[in-house]
Amino acid sequence: MEYGDILFQRSSETREEVGQANVYLDKTRPATFGGFVIRGKKVGVYDPSFLNYLLKTPRSRNEITSKSGGSTRYNVGQETLSQVPVILPILTEQQKIAEFLTAVDRRIELLQAKKEKLEAYKKGVMQQIFSQKLRFKADDGSDFPDWEERKLGEVAKFLKGKGISKADITPYGDLECVRYGELYTDYAEVIDHVKSRTSLDPKTLVLSQANDVLIPSSGETQIDIARAACVLQAGVALSGDLNIIRSSLNGVFLSFYLNHRKKQEIAKMAQGISVVHLYNSQLQELEIEIPCAEEQRKIVQFLTSLDWSSENLNQQITHTQTWKKGLLQKMFV
Repeated sequence: MEYGDILFQRSSETREEVGQANVYLDKTRPATFGGFVIRGKKVGVYDPSFLNYLLKTPRSRNEITSKSGGSTRYNVGQETLSQVPVILPILTEQQKIAEFLTAVDRRIELLQAKKEKLEAYKKGVMQQIFSQKLRFKADDGSDFPDWEERKLGEVAKFLKGKGISKADITPYGDLECVRYGELYTDYAEVIDHVKSRTSLDPKTLVLSQANDVLIPSSGETQIDIARAACVLQAGVALSGDLNIIRSSLNGVFLSFYLNHRKKQEIAKMAQGISVVHLYNSQLQELEIEIPCAEEQRKIVQFLTSLDWSSENLNQQITHTQTWKKGLLQKMFV
């Protein structure tokens, strides 16, 4: 396999993935390829980078997948691929298009690398903060008091959510709600925008108070169940299989602290085999270290600012990827 050769995926379980193509772009050395790959040898005159983009467009993908065959697995062959039509502009235009799209890809890569560095920095700095190797100072420059050691049950009261099945979720419901499964899929430490709604009678449910911290009471694995999220608004219905921690502590601080300082300890509390369970009675015995309210606030302000920066980068990445997709559709109609 040499520079400019095309590699096609011969077989796939889904029609959408069969025949996916990549052009080999390494000019310095040849390479080998496996048995589930079809090679298209470069014989014509084309810009390999341009063709690499062209074969990933919806039009080219549809030309390939529509010609695939199979039932449990879908396949394409060399003869089928040789009949796929492609429209090539003159070589100089191919090169200009490829250079432009490569620059777009480079911007996406730089944004992704920046986000990865920010996430690595956040992970490291949280270890420093919650181990108290890094301390914040008061506005006047003075030191905050030492963190206080307490059991979670000494500073919080515990409740359990109630009801709300998947069938109870409706986009037209009057009541915002959080189901325990959404802690795994939709929320991190902060629930500042509730995604689900229900039409159930709020009088039959458990409603949040602002600052409540939620932890699942059941899950598939011990480490998965050890996760906390703070709901910022009151009046949100909280489903069954949710442990609710209600305290005067800063709930966002507590969520960050539990997720990054106490995760392993919480995981060890969970019991079960195929399904694991975590009970409020266990969480009450968890020993925690608590900074004063003002230091809690400063920690939250710092960590959430990192999250906002990460989300901003994520939006830039998504926007650029969407813009690129639109360009490809317009260029290769």
